[in-house]
Amino acid sequence: QVQLVESGGGLVQAGGSLRVSCVVSGRTFSSYGMGWFRQAPGKEREFVAYIKWSGGMTTYADSVKGRFIISRDNARNTVYLQMNSLKPEDTAVYYCAADRFLLYNGINHGATTFGSWGQGTQVTVSS
Repeated sequence: QVQLVESGGGLVQAGGSLRVSCVVSGRTFSSYGMGWFRQAPGKEREFVAYIKWSGGMTTYADSVKGRFIISRDNARNTVYLQMNSLKPEDTAVYYCAADRFLLYNGINHGATTFGSWGQGTQVTVSS
């Protein structure tokens, strides 16, 4: 059974940085692309970032481009999201997700393309 466990959330001041992590177990991590989503109170879950299974391609939402960096360490079965220059509007529960399909090469990274999700970690940015 696939398990995704996020950690690293917390409270940070605007302009600060935070790194969240997601450890994956129960599957061949290096064969699956990984994504980060977030959900703020009263809002729908939204895409944040994606890294291909090979690590050779990353995609970001326009709202975080240039501030957030997604990376992966296949030896540790871990995907990271480095968040810099944080803004109050980045406040949300952050979820990691694993591609539904092995060795996925598609360009669509909507929520339905992911088959497994973590429980989320809270990130709060104070103004």
